[in-house]
Amino acid sequence: MKSLLEKWVRRRNPHFALHPSVSTAVLLGFGFQTALSLLRGSQLWLRGRASGGAMLGQGVRFQYLGLIRFGKFLKTGDNVRFSGLGTDGLTLGDNVSIGAFSQVIVSTSLSEPGRFIRVGSRVGIGEFAYLGGGGGLSIGDDCIIGQYFSCHPENHRHAEFDTLIRLQGVVRQGISIGANCWIGSKVTVLDGVTIGAGCVVAAGAVVTRPVPAGCVVAGVPARIIAYREPAETAAAELINALA
Repeated sequence: MKSLLEKWVRRRNPHFALHPSVSTAVLLGFGFQTALSLLRGSQLWLRGRASGGAMLGQGVRFQYLGLIRFGKFLKTGDNVRFSGLGTDGLTLGDNVSIGAFSQVIVSTSLSEPGRFIRVGSRVGIGEFAYLGGGGGLSIGDDCIIGQYFSCHPENHRHAEFDTLIRLQGVVRQGISIGANCWIGSKVTVLDGVTIGAGCVVAAGAVVTRPVPAGCVVAGVPARIIAYREPAETAAAELINALA
C-alpha cells in the first residue's frame, strides 16, 4: 500500500518519500481525505472545466471561472476563494498548493478591474494568504511561502487633504517575485516591489522597495541583511581572505 501511495503522490511531487514511522492507519486516513479532495475537484466538469487532478478542500469557490486558468494537480485547503475578475485574469501553473482560508483575488471592481495574478509551477503558499492583482502580481516557479502572506499591488492616492482619500483613486505599479524564493510567514509585499530570484524574506517583513536577486531581507521596512552565494563563490572569497 505504501508503495502505491508513493507512486501516486510522486505524480505531483517526484521527490516524495514516506517516512518509516507513518502507520497504515494514517495512510488510510490520508487516502480517504485525498479521495474526497479529488472528488470535489472533479466536480469542476459541471462548470465546463477539466479538473486536471485538482484536489480541493471544503468550501472552495471559483468566481469568474472563465477568467481562471490552472495547470495540473492544483491543491487547496478549505475555504479558499479564487476570483479571476481582471483584464488578464488569474493563471496558476502546475502543482500549485494554496493553504486554507486564502484569498486569490485579481479584483473586486467592475469600474476599475485589476490586471492579473500569475503564479508559476510548484509554488506552495500557506494558510490565510491574500493575493491581490490590482496592478498585476507574478510569482515565479518553485517559491515556498509561509502563512498570512499578503501582496497589495496598488496604493491609494492621498495627497489632496481636502478630498476624501477614497475618492482620490489608486496608483498601480504591480509586484513581481522571482523564482526559487523562500518567503516566511506574515510577510507583506507592497506595490511597486520586485523581488529577484533566489531571495529569502524573513518572517514578519514588510517589503517596500525592490530586492536584488539572491538577497536575504528582514525587518519593517525590509532591508538586506545578507547575500546568498554559490558555494564556489563563498569558497573563493574565504581563500582570498586567508591569503
